[in-house]
Amino acid sequence: MYPLMTDNAMQRLDPAIIKDLVARALEEDIGAGDITTIAMVPPADEANAEILAKEPCIIAGLPVAEAVFRQLDPRVEFNLLALDGSHAARGERLALVKGPAGSILTGERTALNFLQRLSGIATFTREFVHRVRDTGATILDTRKTTPGLRHLEKYAVTAGGGTNHRMGLFDRILIKDNHLAIQERFGPDAIARAVTRVRAAHPGAAVEIEADTLEAVEAALNARAECILLDNMTVGELREAVELVNGRAATEASGGITLDNVREVALTGVQYISIGALTHSAPAVDISLEVMKEVP
Repeated sequence: MYPLMTDNAMQRLDPAIIKDLVARALEEDIGAGDITTIAMVPPADEANAEILAKEPCIIAGLPVAEAVFRQLDPRVEFNLLALDGSHAARGERLALVKGPAGSILTGERTALNFLQRLSGIATFTREFVHRVRDTGATILDTRKTTPGLRHLEKYAVTAGGGTNHRMGLFDRILIKDNHLAIQERFGPDAIARAVTRVRAAHPGAAVEIEADTLEAVEAALNARAECILLDNMTVGELREAVELVNGRAATEASGGITLDNVREVALTGVQYISIGALTHSAPAVDISLEVMKEVP
């Protein structure tokens, strides 16, 4: 089996990364101070608030939302009522927040920005996973992430049931079309020479090669690639490519995958389907923080 970073298991969030991202997000929003809240809310005022799902969704990012409030003011209590990776119904309470009213108001938007974005990715991913649930195909993400937020966004993909493909350029060998275009300047047999070079530099590492034609698939097979990325092929071409490979390498479909066609793509027999839209085009879900009227 071609090695993947995960086996459809939800990844763990790195506390150090969360701390840094939250600090930068709070600085971006608060700057020299929340002038509205400072002017209106006495420091001694306390409040209770609830975080609510305003639409059905898959939750991701509750630990990040909690970190926002904790980092802003350690006196804020954050009590979870749901878990990342779970389904939330419209109107469902996800967490209760209690503590200094000013801190709750100041941290509200930053916490919700993380939670809505990550839950959107998890929800979108779950839709793709559901469409291929009985085909044997695995849904993968890509490196098409928001700069600086890759760790969180790939975590959200796994919360939705997807699988991380690679975290960056450092942990997998993927020879793409532009790598091959540069190699071809120096003569024929570009793929074979490219594979020889990367295997010499990284012995034992699995090699994936991008191919957009059946001829390129054959060349990748001759180079003994462990996985072939079938890029922007039609369903018919994908089916032919899978037949040509015939189990000699793992197959991954990529390019132009949507909710409307992902099942048809999966039924061609490809083992993996990578979808950049999981992280670059997932719509945020509607989640709100509502201050409760009763005084704590």
